[in-house]
Amino acid sequence: MFMRFLALIPEKTSVPCMRFRHVFMGVSAFLVVASAVLYVTVGLNLGIDFRGGIMIELRTPAPADLGQMRGVIGGLGLGEASLQLFGDDREVLIHLQQQEGDESVQQHAVEQVKEALAKVVPGKIDYRRTEFVGPKVSAELFRSGIYAVLFALGSILVYVAFRFEWQYGVSGVIALLHDVVATVGLFALTQMEFNLTIVAALLTVAGYSINDTVVVFDRVRENLRKYKSMPMSELIDLSVNETFARTVITSLTTLLSVLAIAFFGGEVIRGFAIAMIFGIVIGTYSSIFVASSLVLYFPVRRARESEDERIEARGRA
Repeated sequence: MFMRFLALIPEKTSVPCMRFRHVFMGVSAFLVVASAVLYVTVGLNLGIDFRGGIMIELRTPAPADLGQMRGVIGGLGLGEASLQLFGDDREVLIHLQQQEGDESVQQHAVEQVKEALAKVVPGKIDYRRTEFVGPKVSAELFRSGIYAVLFALGSILVYVAFRFEWQYGVSGVIALLHDVVATVGLFALTQMEFNLTIVAALLTVAGYSINDTVVVFDRVRENLRKYKSMPMSELIDLSVNETFARTVITSLTTLLSVLAIAFFGGEVIRGFAIAMIFGIVIGTYSSIFVASSLVLYFPVRRARESEDERIEARGRA
């Protein structure tokens, strides 16, 4: 069935990307603005990696009564506490705010929670994981995550500008920023936990997206040498359509792997998988419709390509 679906994607397409570039740019602008507004107004549901505190993952013998568990933990005087199901109705994730004091104080808070839950939950509770992250560590991790994303985007800008021209580098990085901001907006909208795993997903999405973009840019450069008098918009359309099938099929095959992780990888890695799924979709869209359209706003000089051809001709001679 999948092979039949792939057969529906012809090797040669004629998608008029540049004709509707203003529509695509408008959609992308809306996504970026909406994501920024969601980030400012709603914010991200930061995980323990970034906000600090105590995280306890447990499994109850029977379906968990979150209301009852929340009541007994709230009565301990440990400050803000949040409980949520983590997978099925017997797996619970508990977040407690950072307690004032050293690690022994944090451990004492965990023991209080265990004692309180033992009184209201029948049977033996299986405590899967307990983590402590201090405020200084969480702040440092948050800064490091931001620096990692910025460094990755800067490195990609330098590489693409060096490999092609600065116009391609700027266009590619703007498209990557579009992908990253839209993915962050998804997490602000859904309030899924945003942690270091999601930062890793963002970096992976950036690398995957620029790979598709470089393929399109490389074809644009080849066609600039081949069709010296063709209008730039038509040339970009031709380049995009020549690489369209390759880009879509590559994205679909990668998407199948990530979907398997999302459905069978468990809750711990599900956020990563969701970020990857959305990132692959939005990255493929931006490589085809956004990055290529941006090149029109940073016109590439054809004279440089002619000079390259003269150099190659001398080398052959």
